[in-house]
Amino acid sequence: MAKVADVKIERMRFTHIKQVTEVEKRSFSNVWPWGAFFSELFNKRAYYVVATINNKVVGFAGMWVVNDEAHITTIAVDPEWRGQKIGERLLLHLLLEARRKGAEYAILEVRVSNTIAQNLYHKYNFKIVYTRKAYYSDNNEDAFVMRLDDLQSEECGRMLEEHQRQIEQLISPE
Repeated sequence: MAKVADVKIERMRFTHIKQVTEVEKRSFSNVWPWGAFFSELFNKRAYYVVATINNKVVGFAGMWVVNDEAHITTIAVDPEWRGQKIGERLLLHLLLEARRKGAEYAILEVRVSNTIAQNLYHKYNFKIVYTRKAYYSDNNEDAFVMRLDDLQSEECGRMLEEHQRQIEQLISPE
């Protein structure tokens, strides 16, 4: 059986889309159509990645970087692979890329009921800034809008480096 240490994060390609949509169907009740991922690969402001193990997609994430904002549009991990830091690795990858692209802050929406994701975002210093009422069309659930400020600050850079070190230690303990 593959191990979480075998996870590779790479840019999403057209060849990944079928597997990405399968992971999404297993992860969310409200899914994007196949064509949405296809068109995101042509969007110059979009940045999408997949987490693969032995060329099988086990997770994916994406964001748009517009001016000084990194808007995280989606993060999903196949239910069979949850609890193994794959989602955290995807988030960390997006935040490091957002810094590289010059974003000053990151923003995302998360279901009010998704406390596991909220805990991860809090770990990375995201704060709830407001609630979007009835944001999710499948059940009219509210969404928290969460924001990480000062993405370019030295303090944020140190925080991201520390999380990256912790993940690397888990993956390849000495």
